[in-house]
Amino acid sequence: MNRRDDQLPLPLGHAPQISRDDLLVSSSLEAAVAIVDHWPQWPSPVVVLVGPPGSGKSHLAAIWAGTCKAVAIDLQPGTQAPEIAAGSPVVYEDADRRGFDETALFHVINSVRENGTWLLITARSRPAAWGVRLPDLASRLKAVTVVETGEPDDDLLGQVLMKLFADRQLFPEEKLIAYLVARMERSLETAHRTVAEMDRLALARQTRISRALAAEVLEKIGNAGDTQEIPGEDD
Repeated sequence: MNRRDDQLPLPLGHAPQISRDDLLVSSSLEAAVAIVDHWPQWPSPVVVLVGPPGSGKSHLAAIWAGTCKAVAIDLQPGTQAPEIAAGSPVVYEDADRRGFDETALFHVINSVRENGTWLLITARSRPAAWGVRLPDLASRLKAVTVVETGEPDDDLLGQVLMKLFADRQLFPEEKLIAYLVARMERSLETAHRTVAEMDRLALARQTRISRALAAEVLEKIGNAGDTQEIPGEDD
């Protein structure tokens, strides 16, 4: 067949988009998108986006940072984070994975509150689960706004896969997208990994994007599920 999605992928590179217009929204992201869209009318100056890996937290943080010119800060001892927060919106990602100095975070929150700026934090778990020992910080964290992002539904996951392939100038058929959605781990992180690996292997082998390649990649990254053939379908 002489179809665009059957042609060999070309090594043209790709540029994933992170603008607000490129954000695909489903029910799992509605609350988080709303808080980003309604800045600076936030219910509190500190917002924590909480959700599983690859649920869109970093995408939303990047959109927010671009909108308000937020500065990424380091929450370790001896940094200038409180001073930065006094004059600019600030963002700190993966708080519960990277860790942070409790005194530094306490001073940043105070700086934000005193100077009328904002702090956006991303994490996989709610602040109550961070094991904070400093009483004053624990008290401050009880007053933050926590917004959750959930795992993507089938429709959103399919749209994300189509967009990720399109960013790489690849245009697979809808049945291949359905095959991936039915078998892969339900996260945007896995969607990124799957598309990147399929593209890499297709380029290395000078072959097309196919269901056989999808099954191989899902097996490789440990998210295969049932990769058996479906009767009546072709690659």
